[in-house]
Amino acid sequence: MTNEELLKQAQSLQPRLQCIRRDLHRHPETGFDLAYTLEYVRRELEQMGLKPQACGKAGLVVCLGGKKEGKTILLRADMDALPVTEEADVEFASEKPGFMHGCGHDMHATMLLGAAKLLKDHEQELEGTVKLMFQPAEEIFQGAQDMIDAGVLENPKVDAAMMIHVSAGMSIPSGMLLIPGGGVTMASCEQYHIRVQGKGGHGSTPHMTVDPLTAAAHIHLALQEINSRELDPNQYGVFTTGRFQAGQTSNVIPDCAEMWGTIRTVDPTGAVGNQIKRRMEEITKGVAAAMRCTADVEFFDHCPCMLVDDSLSRKIGGFMEELMGQGARKMHMQGGGSEDFSFVSHHVPTMSMFLTAGNTAEGFCYAQHHPKVKFDDAVLWRGSAAYAWAALRYLQDQA
Repeated sequence: MTNEELLKQAQSLQPRLQCIRRDLHRHPETGFDLAYTLEYVRRELEQMGLKPQACGKAGLVVCLGGKKEGKTILLRADMDALPVTEEADVEFASEKPGFMHGCGHDMHATMLLGAAKLLKDHEQELEGTVKLMFQPAEEIFQGAQDMIDAGVLENPKVDAAMMIHVSAGMSIPSGMLLIPGGGVTMASCEQYHIRVQGKGGHGSTPHMTVDPLTAAAHIHLALQEINSRELDPNQYGVFTTGRFQAGQTSNVIPDCAEMWGTIRTVDPTGAVGNQIKRRMEEITKGVAAAMRCTADVEFFDHCPCMLVDDSLSRKIGGFMEELMGQGARKMHMQGGGSEDFSFVSHHVPTMSMFLTAGNTAEGFCYAQHHPKVKFDDAVLWRGSAAYAWAALRYLQDQA
């Protein structure tokens, strides 16, 4: 099969892919609670004549090929949504209040379903095995490791792995495939929870209380000094408090105040993250004590940096240029976003790419995780073609 033939076949799938994506978009689910999504994906795969198998708490795996000896490449799509109320003006908006596909995982699952169809139609051409990984719980950094623990990288053993992530709100035209070089391309991420304990009381008698809100506010401001005064400017490390919660009414000083956020670095050794965590604990406890409170810091849900294998990047980057010509662009990419497929990248050579799916000049003004984000689903067929061509060409090259 030539690249022109594959692109033509992929484009013929576009109407169906758009329907699938919009169905999934209307029914967002989070974490491992993906009953509707799992059944939908399973049904689509079975209708192609494939036999998906459960993997871990809420994952699916399906293999194609394997009739000829050769390597095994894994293609992954995540499926979970965000606990965010959708504000995007689209006719297929979320029907589940408080939840939305604000990161494009509905796009990812759809593109991999399209790739499954293309690969099934050309299964006899596979010089080895393609393993498809439909993953839950990426947003909480638990799904990839859960599937690894359940054996997704074994039977058959995976030799290389690849993922595509869509990107909206960009100045680059939609449908461009962005190809990073080798090395760290995405940051590690770890979540934190700070709990400041005081003594609550009536709002009219603050002198009889120990106000945890005031202490927490000072802690929040004091923590900014880590970035501005303690980290080497040449090192990337950032923490963000995304949730601040205390009390339930206006005339009561609460007993405690809480903060939740994330720490991100691009240091694969972990030294920068450890420095940030150590200083967070010292500052939090010290400021709390100075204001007559106590405080605890908890760190959880860690995922490492994304490591792109340099050799695999060059190979697949070349395959993408074969397929898309000027529609594939090699770029230096290193950012603060995080991705739990990074767990896979620490086990096998891995490639991650980005597909632009929303140009600012065309009204796609918001980026991932914003309640108004929209993704241009006209690019779905291009993502499916990229997945399928990468697998076909990788196996041919290795054979």
